[in-house]
Amino acid sequence: MIVFPNAKINIGLNITERRLDGYHNLETVFYPVKIFDVLEVIEADELSFESSGLDIPGRAEDNLCIKGYHLLKKDFPKLPPVKIHLHKNVPIGAGLGGGSANAAFFIKLMDEKFGLGLDEEEMMDYARVLGADCAFFISNRPVFAFEKGDEFEPVKLNLSAYHIVLVMPDAHVSTAEAYRGVKSTPVKETVYDLVNMPVAAWKKHIRNDFEVHIFNNHPIIRGVKATLYERGALYASMSGSGASVFGIFETRPDLSDLEETCQVFYGV
Repeated sequence: MIVFPNAKINIGLNITERRLDGYHNLETVFYPVKIFDVLEVIEADELSFESSGLDIPGRAEDNLCIKGYHLLKKDFPKLPPVKIHLHKNVPIGAGLGGGSANAAFFIKLMDEKFGLGLDEEEMMDYARVLGADCAFFISNRPVFAFEKGDEFEPVKLNLSAYHIVLVMPDAHVSTAEAYRGVKSTPVKETVYDLVNMPVAAWKKHIRNDFEVHIFNNHPIIRGVKATLYERGALYASMSGSGASVFGIFETRPDLSDLEETCQVFYGV
């Protein structure tokens, strides 16, 4: 059985306060985009994980799909072992939620393949254990995310009339680096309300709190955002904690010069 986990972008990202448990409360809008991995699961004699495409750092046994299997196995002890193959195409360390999407789609695939009978909320509860944004990919619809980024409210946002381009420069931003330099700031206007403004107005009102210090540490990322605006983007922003940057255009731009040093995904 094969599924195609997609990526997401963050429209706005405000770090509102530090929590007592060491995490941060935040608010953002998650929006699904058309960059896909390929995930296949077949029954096997023993549990295994293999990958192709982009190199995935770390041990296979630490992959979120394997962790998802063990999580389900606790409640469904008769779940048979499976062979998991992941073809990785979504850039890693990009703020696109690729690993989280793989885990969520794995849970949905296992539910369908083995008739576990889970409803959407139950699958979201499993996904939350694996990562703050994993649960988003269960419903995979635009949402306003808050608290740790794992609580959601639907938003009416449809960008299909625009041309979204995503650029991944030759840079890597770790989650630790991203949060080490960010300062929590209460918001006056929530992203939930701001995304109802015309897209052309977002530039002046919607921010990503990670950008200030990430841009200082990685000028190449700042340069990509500046280039997208120079080429006519109505709105451009780093996605999540980076390093990818997306631009929303009325028509497809010419970014051939960026293609020489960056991965460029058109029409996402």
